[in-house]
Amino acid sequence: MSFPLSPSSSSFSASPSLSSSVLDAHGWDAGWAEGFAPYAAQGLVPGRVVRVDRGQCDVATADGTVRADTAFVTPHDPLRVVCTGDWAAVDPEGASDPRYVRACLPRRTAFARSTSSKRSEGQILAANVDHAVITVSLAVELDLGRIERFLALAWESGAQPTVVLSKADLVSDPVVLSHLVEDVEGIAPGVGVVPLSSATGEGVDVLKAVVSGGTTVLLGVSGAGKSTLANALVGEDVMTVQAARDVDGKGRHTTTTRNLFVLPGGGVLIDTPGLRGVGLWDAEAGVGQTFSEIEELAAGCRFQDCSHESEPGCAVTAALDAGTLPVRRLESYRKLIRENQRLVAKTDARLRNEIRKDWKRKGAEGRAAMAFKREGRLR
Repeated sequence: MSFPLSPSSSSFSASPSLSSSVLDAHGWDAGWAEGFAPYAAQGLVPGRVVRVDRGQCDVATADGTVRADTAFVTPHDPLRVVCTGDWAAVDPEGASDPRYVRACLPRRTAFARSTSSKRSEGQILAANVDHAVITVSLAVELDLGRIERFLALAWESGAQPTVVLSKADLVSDPVVLSHLVEDVEGIAPGVGVVPLSSATGEGVDVLKAVVSGGTTVLLGVSGAGKSTLANALVGEDVMTVQAARDVDGKGRHTTTTRNLFVLPGGGVLIDTPGLRGVGLWDAEAGVGQTFSEIEELAAGCRFQDCSHESEPGCAVTAALDAGTLPVRRLESYRKLIRENQRLVAKTDARLRNEIRKDWKRKGAEGRAAMAFKREGRLR
């Protein structure tokens, strides 16, 4: 995204060198430098947003981390507000007090979800992310449906997901742990699954190898162990940690803002607050990637618009009948597809009309079937 600069922007002093090791450590590359060139010509300095809090943000620049105001880049669209992970064009030192973010470079990827409000708004969680680490605690029973939701959002964002089964030391039986890993692998095609314990160090080195290049975002519900994991990856206590409740394993929202850290082995990490809800946000492609085996089966259906319910020649229901496709998996797929359609329909009049027509058609078919049964009984 980009926004117009203020009239005084062109009078800013010359930009410092863009080959700063500080910027490089935060993910700066030739592509970002090329995109920033017009702002450099206007005297602005580049930096990466490492934290956002109530209209203010901390930006890592070549000269260190500076505090900047986001008033010039606060659009009506909540998906375009300044977010942790953005690359920003900031006033040079001494140009204004406070210093302002004047523009943000277009994002390469963006992790977004729908809010819990009834206004169908999206919320941007992290920007310019390469890896999404979905953290799931083994202190509580696995919720495969929730993991599928996280995977759908991760794939939709453009990031490569990895599932971390944290607190693996709480599962004393290695056979049970192996089965838990297999359960998650079964719903996560193309995704690495890493059992990990920050207490014993199991799996930490494996994850460090995954996050050593690019930008990684940690995702999960409260109590999943994200902050503890962030401390293990960074190599110091950068995040406050509180124990989860023993009764249900739920956390206490230790993390309240999204924070970006440079990792000692290379790469960048964004820690996020625990998510109470994991609502989809226009994630059709992400759902398809998460349920890729169902999408592959659907390609063999007789009808292109098959709903995989009662149509003849449906390859999906055939796999269900044969026992090669789990019932839970198909039900979860249907649920996420319907949820995503409802969300998109709220802002897409054409899709709303199509859904209404489909409802009417199914209603008419149901009434006709009931009438046929009644007539058969009367005879």
